[in-house]
Amino acid sequence: MVEIIDDFLVETALGYYCRYGDFYIDPKQPVQRAVISHAHGDHAVPGNMQVYCTAATAAFMQYRFARQKASVYEVKEFNVSFDLGGVEITFIAAGHILGSAQILMVFKGVRYLYTGDYKLQEDATCEPISYVKTDVLITETTFADPSVIHPDPVAEIKKLGEQPAHIMLGCYALGKSQRLTHLLNTYCPNKTVFLHHSMLPLHRIYDDLGFVKLKYEPYQRKALKEGKDKVYLVPPMTFNHYIRAKNVIRVFASGWKRLQHHNDLSLYISDHIDWSDLLSYIGRVEPTEIWTVHGDGLHLRTFYKDKMNVRNILRKI
Repeated sequence: MVEIIDDFLVETALGYYCRYGDFYIDPKQPVQRAVISHAHGDHAVPGNMQVYCTAATAAFMQYRFARQKASVYEVKEFNVSFDLGGVEITFIAAGHILGSAQILMVFKGVRYLYTGDYKLQEDATCEPISYVKTDVLITETTFADPSVIHPDPVAEIKKLGEQPAHIMLGCYALGKSQRLTHLLNTYCPNKTVFLHHSMLPLHRIYDDLGFVKLKYEPYQRKALKEGKDKVYLVPPMTFNHYIRAKNVIRVFASGWKRLQHHNDLSLYISDHIDWSDLLSYIGRVEPTEIWTVHGDGLHLRTFYKDKMNVRNILRKI
């Protein structure tokens, strides 16, 4: 019987800290040693002295933080273990965006698996999720609610192919925009994809490091004023700024219902797990204990109350 250390990973003001290996996971502020699950802004910040991550995550961070104080990047391959302060660490594909990783930590024979953000849905633009057995699952719970069911993304994207007007499609620049570009290329081939200028460099990193060819064009001012069957991908700030844009159908791709309000068409495409996928994933990794982060673990605690211990990760002030 393994002996789980309750405070092996704790939440602090700086981020998730492992004092046994003296490193942080996805720190919120710069630290000496940072293990980064993926390059989204709520998981990766500039200024860390040493960064341990996958090659794609390093590429995204180096682009985004080019004007910040340089970090030393220790690039690691998936499924290849390395030692950090006596803790054995392995990056496991998370299926969230290109380069995204679950972080498996082994210490004194106990396996702790931090998921970061992850999804089980098929996505040709990034590595598919991998499954490893664990003793303690440290999972995000963004949509850990039985009422949340993510629809089939193919069926969702095909709704855009049925629209005769031009479409302004709001989405996040990293991960979501590349996935949407590929879905549009594949299932709405009549649509020409135009990109906001902020998305172009990230698409080019996907072109260099990714798995599928993305077809897109830089946005031109007159692009949506002529012809038909054009989709203009824009980041949230731009989408919100053009709240009264004319002659286009306004759509925002997200799993959140609140982000579908006041749009012309709903588009429920999420890069996170829903309740059903969460239960399926737990069944695959077979933890004996679950710690929750990034959301509300109440429904999980209720579901597993007679089967295993489920709690929020410990916090250290």
